[in-house]
Amino acid sequence: MSTSLIIIYKSLYKSFGPQHWWPARTKFEIIVGAILTQQTTWRNVEKAIRNLRKNRLLTIENLANAPLRKIEELVRPAGYYREKAKCLKNIATYLLKHYQGKLKELFKKDTKSLREELLNLRGIGKETADSILLYAGGKRIFVIDAYTKRIFLRLGLLPASDYDKIRMFFEDNLPRDVKIYEEFHALLVKLGKEFCKRKPLCSSCPLFKDELCRYSHCERSEAIS
Repeated sequence: MSTSLIIIYKSLYKSFGPQHWWPARTKFEIIVGAILTQQTTWRNVEKAIRNLRKNRLLTIENLANAPLRKIEELVRPAGYYREKAKCLKNIATYLLKHYQGKLKELFKKDTKSLREELLNLRGIGKETADSILLYAGGKRIFVIDAYTKRIFLRLGLLPASDYDKIRMFFEDNLPRDVKIYEEFHALLVKLGKEFCKRKPLCSSCPLFKDELCRYSHCERSEAIS
């Protein structure tokens, strides 16, 4: 199985090249982006981040001390703006209170305990927590999103429906390399956005061309979303 994953990774890398993901200027901006990207497109997230940057709210201290209503207004383009604004303010306040706003201290913790800590914060689910751990913290943990589930279900390689079982499937079968985790996840996102859509573009998909996927749109597209 590890060989299959590496072959898929190499095929996508050859087709798409490096993705330079996660696009951000600071680690805290990665955390903000991970929260804002829930249930929306990155294009909308970029608008919200530009608003926050323009108002100098992409620092832990400034965001923690900003009025909630102002944060809501600025992140409105990302959707679910009330919930996301509250989550952003809460995590900034938490980091300021418990870590004096120093992410270096936060990421000193081991992956397991830090993941549990993040999951206990309001508005932070498994995918968001793992995105923060991998991209901001440099922790060796694989991020599972809807694109990854869809692609590997169609490939017939999905081991289960449970998030953590799928995550462990990748972690058990890939080299123990954070950079590969980052790049592979980003490549899968690109594949999902551009080819392996709800109605897939199989004929132009790089995995189909490399004979790594024999998914039939006509037979199975209605059953897989």
